[in-house]
Amino acid sequence: MDPTLKNKILTNLNKMIPELPKGLRTIAKYIIDHPSDFGLDPIRETAQKAGVSTYTLIRLAERVGVASYDELREPFRLSLVSAAASVDQPLWIEGLRERGELGKIQADATVNSMAIVQRSLEHLDLDRMQRVIDLLLGAKGVYLTAVRASYAMAFYLHYVGRMVLPSLQLIPRHMGSAIDDLHMAGKGDVMIAITLTPCSRETIEACQFAQSKGIKLILISDTEIVSPEFRADETLIASILSTHHFGCYTGMMAVIETLLAMLMAQGGDDAQERIDSYEKLRNETNAYWVAPKKH
Repeated sequence: MDPTLKNKILTNLNKMIPELPKGLRTIAKYIIDHPSDFGLDPIRETAQKAGVSTYTLIRLAERVGVASYDELREPFRLSLVSAAASVDQPLWIEGLRERGELGKIQADATVNSMAIVQRSLEHLDLDRMQRVIDLLLGAKGVYLTAVRASYAMAFYLHYVGRMVLPSLQLIPRHMGSAIDDLHMAGKGDVMIAITLTPCSRETIEACQFAQSKGIKLILISDTEIVSPEFRADETLIASILSTHHFGCYTGMMAVIETLLAMLMAQGGDDAQERIDSYEKLRNETNAYWVAPKKH
């Protein structure tokens, strides 16, 4: 089977969504948002999770142009198998598995983290990354928003990124809303939004508001489509496949680190001077702990 078939199906679903009737649109978005679950779950469980009938899944397969539901699902199942198999597993991981149930849990989580970092970085298109860098460096102002667990990713990106982008603002501020902070923004500005499935209502509303004001939108997410109501100007995809109940952020952190590295490299001398000035300030204000000298 063509190893790129899964991505081709996802691309086709992305293009088809605006023209699909409600039921087919619902399941298409579910597949885009939950490709791993779609590859693992039987048809009845997928239908239940998506809130549609099994017949709707069969109709979508016909609409995509494959012979059956199983044929639609198979590339997603195989991609899960190949993702785990493509990660080199050192001997120390096998050693963990031999140390009982807790060791097996640690080994599985370790392999998963390694796999999603690899998958996330593998799918970072260089041309898209260059467009994102150009948007950010050329923007009048840059806003960055996220809530809940994704806020930790945004905080880190802001903490480091503001040294390259002095106009970078983490919103919402002062317990307000992101929309409040976007009120005076407009054309020439850029907003970065970080959100993972299931997406936060506040972030989606901020994205819609930003685009209504002519602000360019960069999305960092696990899916190209966080809402059928809008599309980001650029989207950086991170895998969040996890061995526990919640999404794993290891792949997203790898994407953010790559973005920061490229920003610093293309920020030029001005960026380096700002980094040096921050370091000088921290040293002058004793920001870092120093062990007392022994007499």
